[in-house]
Amino acid sequence: MSNLPIFDVAGSAMQAQSVRLNTVASNLANANTVAGTPEGAYRAKQPVFAAEAIPDHQSLAGVRVTEVRESTAEAVKRYDPGNPLADAQGYVYAPDVDPVAQMVDMISASRSYQANVEVFNSAKELAVATLTMGR
Repeated sequence: MSNLPIFDVAGSAMQAQSVRLNTVASNLANANTVAGTPEGAYRAKQPVFAAEAIPDHQSLAGVRVTEVRESTAEAVKRYDPGNPLADAQGYVYAPDVDPVAQMVDMISASRSYQANVEVFNSAKELAVATLTMGR
């Protein structure tokens, strides 16, 4: 916690967007993985955000990740009898991950992170300028 709560607000937002970027990266990395059972297929992950009051500044709120949820979407059933993971009927199960939607989410998270870095840097520049005013 800092004396200037804007750093806490921007920092919490950057941390939340970092978690979001990590979950998107995990989803993209596993988009083409397959399993021999529907239960064994990768499940896409999505962070859940919530507002969080800044200590000593209850009128301000930052953001935190309350949990990372797994998708409840059914695994995609693909016929691939040559795959060593295929079940007795020749099917493998892939995650229901849309790479295009994940890329859009990644761009959004990246831009949100960048915007909060700008807020952080602007606040820092203003604080330094304020401290040097008396010179």
